[in-house]
This record gives sequence, C-alpha cells and structure tokens, in this order.
Amino acid sequence: MTNTVRRALLVIDVQNDYIGGNFPIEYPPVQESLAKIDHAMEVAKTAAIPIVAVKHIAPAASPILATASPGGELHEIVRSRGWNLLIGKERASAFDGTELADWLKQQNINTLTFVGYMTHNCVFQGAIDAFNRGFSVEVLADATGSLPYKNKAGEASAEEMHRSFLVVLQSGFAAVMSSDEWIKNVLDGSLSERDNIYISNLRARKMQV
Repeated sequence: MTNTVRRALLVIDVQNDYIGGNFPIEYPPVQESLAKIDHAMEVAKTAAIPIVAVKHIAPAASPILATASPGGELHEIVRSRGWNLLIGKERASAFDGTELADWLKQQNINTLTFVGYMTHNCVFQGAIDAFNRGFSVEVLADATGSLPYKNKAGEASAEEMHRSFLVVLQSGFAAVMSSDEWIKNVLDGSLSERDNIYISNLRARKMQV
C-alpha cells in the first residue's frame, strides 16, 4: 500500500426489498439515505473513484431478496448510475466467496467507502472484513440504514441498531462520517480518523481524554 489514498465506493445491497418491499429500511428514512447514496455515486464518478455494486442473492423461495424477484433487484438509482464491478454474494460480507479482494488488489485500492444496507449486517460485516484485510475503511452514516429486530435476546429499534453498530465501527474498525465530510475528504485527498476502544470508553465514562 502507498500513502496515496486510492478509494473504491462499495454500494452494498441497495435492492428493492429494502425500499418499500418486504424488508423496509426504517432509519434513517430510506428516501433520505437513498439520496445520499445517489450523491455519493455521482461524486465517485466525477472523482474517478471505482464503484463496486454489491447484490445479495437469496434462494428463489426466500421471502426477501430472492433471486430473479423484483424485490431482489438493484434499485433504479444504482442501475442508473452504473458501476465498475458488480458482485453477487450469498453471505453477509462482500468478500466472502467473491472476486472482490482480487479485483481491489488489481486496482491498487487501499481505502474502501461503504454505503448501503443494512448498517448492522452486510455493511458491518463487510467493513470488519475489509479492516481485517488491511484496508482503510470509511462508512457513511447517512448513506446507510437499519431496520428493527425482536427475538429471544431482546428488542432493538432501527435507530438503536444503526447508531450502536456505527459506534462499534468508529471505535477502531472504520472512520464513520457524514456524506458531506466524505466529499470534503475526496476533494482534498484526506482521511478521517477512526477512534479506539479505550478512548471511546473513557468518553462514555465522562473521563478526561
């Protein structure tokens, strides 16, 4: 890796089931995050940042994101913007069982920017995987989104899911930021800093940092 920032924008699972389909994103409001995703793709194209579109492929009988179903198709915003590479995946991480790592190496990419769905699942897992592979990782908080869960372990709102997973990512795995901050970084070739678990905990305990 060189010191020069060489980004790729990873657009994770922006599929119709998340936008008014069987698995609707609730926080941030999906139309707001979609607009931010659209703008990030526009900025990436202008700045010659490669775009990787990622599509989750579920079995045909799946109630969500089923292969060959309208809900499983990429949203029109992504299709209209286009991409440099299209990845189909069957697991949470875009690296798992795909050609992504090899392609990024061929492009000399050292920094990955994540947008898309869901913050707490495929975005989170992909970001952790990217960090473990040695990439600098960026996650755009307003261009990602979550939905609520309730199960044996408890219950969490979409806002709680989104916020908590972003806090974990910022604590050492990724630089979490707004789209506006990312655009500024793209223009000046800089990177925002991620935190660490100790300092993050000190702040929560209201101790001097």
